Amino acid sequence: MTNESVNYQCPACGGPLHFSSAEQKLACDYCDSRFEVAEVEALYRERQAKADAKASAAPTPEQAASPNEAEMLGMNAGYICSSCGAELISDGTVAVSTCPYCGNPAVAPGQLSGSFSPDLVIPFKLERKDALSALQEHYKGKILLPKSFISGNHIKEVQGVYVPFWLYGAHVDGEVHFDAENHRVTEYSDRTVTTINHYDAYRKGNMSFERVPVDGSTKMPDGHMGAIEPFDYSSLRPFSVAYMPGFIANRYDEDSSICRDRAEKRMEGSLISAFRQTVSSYNTASLMSQNLDYNWEDADYALFPVWMLSTSWNGKNYLFAMNGQTGRMVGELPCSKPKLALATLIFFIVAFVITRFACLGSNAFDIAYLDFDLEGILINIVIPLVIAAIADLFLVGQLKTAVEATSADSYCGQFDLTDESDTFIRTETRVEMKQQKK
Repeated sequence: MTNESVNYQCPACGGPLHFSSAEQKLACDYCDSRFEVAEVEALYRERQAKADAKASAAPTPEQAASPNEAEMLGMNAGYICSSCGAELISDGTVAVSTCPYCGNPAVAPGQLSGSFSPDLVIPFKLERKDALSALQEHYKGKILLPKSFISGNHIKEVQGVYVPFWLYGAHVDGEVHFDAENHRVTEYSDRTVTTINHYDAYRKGNMSFERVPVDGSTKMPDGHMGAIEPFDYSSLRPFSVAYMPGFIANRYDEDSSICRDRAEKRMEGSLISAFRQTVSSYNTASLMSQNLDYNWEDADYALFPVWMLSTSWNGKNYLFAMNGQTGRMVGELPCSKPKLALATLIFFIVAFVITRFACLGSNAFDIAYLDFDLEGILINIVIPLVIAAIADLFLVGQLKTAVEATSADSYCGQFDLTDESDTFIRTETRVEMKQQKK
């Protein structure tokens, strides 16, 4: 038998309630009533608990007596809207939605209880109109963005979603070895001699991390979720379903043990970076080996507010995400190939002029110095091309802001360096012969 949802309705008129992010209260648009979160939570606590208990007692596909029964139970992921009686279909991870027939917020029974009950929540602070405004701002300053995209893309969907996150804490001890190099360049009339001294830079230390977030939903793109950080943890609240009406809420479908690897990589990135900063007296330092030991704390389970926006242009969909608390917007925008080609040409010409002035001074525009020997190719082609390529990468990077987080710098404590030693390894000498001009 399909279970009934718990629909959060106005105690005054029975209309649908929604959480007002601007007021931080539950609001009814029908009678304009406003209610505190604790008030609505208390009103629906018993009813929600009964619905969750009934859902928990229902058989699961693993408990089925036959393969046919297991298949039927697996397909029966729907529930009944308690307001209008419509059957709502779910993939089993949507915990809160809105009934498309009566407009009431529907909390799926059992999806936010037991092992799926979040510990914490950050309520939405920004509204739908803020997300739409932020998207328009996101377009500005993108030199390579096609002009027609701004006026021609169509917004397909704007949805406020409570995304499940695991929050990890750990104390990490580490030992690393860097191949550190000091360079000395000596110029002679006929050659350039580069002397490189190699050192084994050993470092030992530790760092603590608190509440490093990793999204626990396969529906959410990891790049978008990492790029909208950080969240302001001062707004963390004990979880209450009363924050959910008016938004979609997903429960996790990747448990804490699966997601922990991503948190570990982020902690590793921050700790290695801290170690690297201690070998700053060298010209370069490349990591040779590392040994990190993690002492994990129990992970917290939280729901964080995210506005998801989908647009279409020229037959392709573009997905954007905005932090529903801070307003940080990320996504991937299209690149205009004609604009990119023009930008490359301009950057090359500017870099060509600057490079020749830097290398040849007053002779920069003397045709006699427009050589294409090894040195001439370097000055006239290679260096300008490299500069143009770097500039292009910067402009293209403006369009690709949904990048998965690789560090946990916003969530770490003080780095403690407990041991260090630098051991000389070897000297390397490189000789480059100069070509004499005719």
